[in-house]
Amino acid sequence: MSSPPPSAAALAGRRAGATPTLIWTALIVVYLLWGSTYLAIRITVETLPPLLSAALRFAVAGLILAVVLRLRRGPGALRVDRRQLGSAALVGVLLLAGGNGLVVLAESGPPGVAVPSGIAALLVATVPLLVVLLRSANSDRPPLWTFAGVTVGFAGLVLLVLPAGNSDAVPLVGALTVVAAATSWSVGSFLSGRIRMPADPFVATVYEMVAGALVLAVVAAGRGELGDFHPAAVSTRSWLALGYLMVAGSLVAFTAYVWLLHNAPISLVSTYAYVNPAVAVALGALLVAEPITPQVLLGGAVIVAGVALVVSTERPRRVSAEARSGTAPTGDRS
Repeated sequence: MSSPPPSAAALAGRRAGATPTLIWTALIVVYLLWGSTYLAIRITVETLPPLLSAALRFAVAGLILAVVLRLRRGPGALRVDRRQLGSAALVGVLLLAGGNGLVVLAESGPPGVAVPSGIAALLVATVPLLVVLLRSANSDRPPLWTFAGVTVGFAGLVLLVLPAGNSDAVPLVGALTVVAAATSWSVGSFLSGRIRMPADPFVATVYEMVAGALVLAVVAAGRGELGDFHPAAVSTRSWLALGYLMVAGSLVAFTAYVWLLHNAPISLVSTYAYVNPAVAVALGALLVAEPITPQVLLGGAVIVAGVALVVSTERPRRVSAEARSGTAPTGDRS
C-alpha cells in the first residue's frame, strides 16, 4: 500500500537515526523471513486446509496489528473514509486472496501435483516484471533496459516450467497457478499506488488483511474446507508453521520492510525480490529435500538475473524523480 511520500527534510531526519547496522539487520530479517514463508506454507498445508489456513493467518495477523495500533495511537487510529476502506479492501483481495491464496493452493496437494516451495518463490519473483508490463499498458514507458530485464526474466520462466521429461519436472498446472498468483499480486501492487488508500500503511494493512481473510474464508467454505477441518487431525508442525506465518511473515517482516522504505534507498530495499527466491530454494532443499535440478538452477538464475536488471535499471529514474519533486519513494508488500 502507498502513503503520501514524506518530505525530503523529514526523510533526512529519519535516516539520520538509521545506522548501517540497523538497515542491514532489517534487510536480513526481510530476506530470511519472507524467503522462508514458502516453506512454511508447504508445511502448513500438510494437514491444514489450504485456503482456510491462509484465512486464519491474515485474520489473526490483522487483528493483532489492529490491537497494537489501537493501544499505541488511541481510539481514532484505524479511522478511514469509505473510499479508503474500499481501496484497501480491493488491494487486500488482490494481494492476499489472489496473490497469496493461489500460492497456497499451488503448494498443496500430493507430490507431483504440488509445486515445491522453492519453485513457487522463483515464479513469484516475476512480480517486478509483471508490474513493468502494467506500467507500460498505462502509458508509463520504462527504459529499454527495463524491457530487456523483463524479456530475460520471462525467458527464465519458460525455462523453469518447460517439460523436462523426468519425474522432477515442475507441475505445469501448479506453476500456472503461481503465475496467476503473481499476476494478481502485481495488479494489486500497481493499483495501490494509483487509488486513494489510507494514509498510514499500517492502517491500510489491517484492512487489507481483514478483506483478504474474509474472501479466503468464503472461498474455503465454498470448496468444503470447513467441513474437512478437524483440529485434532492437524499436526503440531502444521500449527507451528501457521503461527510462524502469522508472526514472522505477516507482522515482523512487514514491519521491517515498512521501516526500510522510510530509512534506506529503494534500490537496496528492492533486492528482496531476488534474494527471497534463493533463500526459499536453499531452505526447501536443506529441510525437506526438494529437488534442485539443472533446469531449476538455470531457469531460476535467469529469472533472478532479469529481476536484478529491472531493479538496477529503474533506480536512476526513481532517484531523478525524487530529486525533482523533493520526495522519497514508498512501496508495497504484505
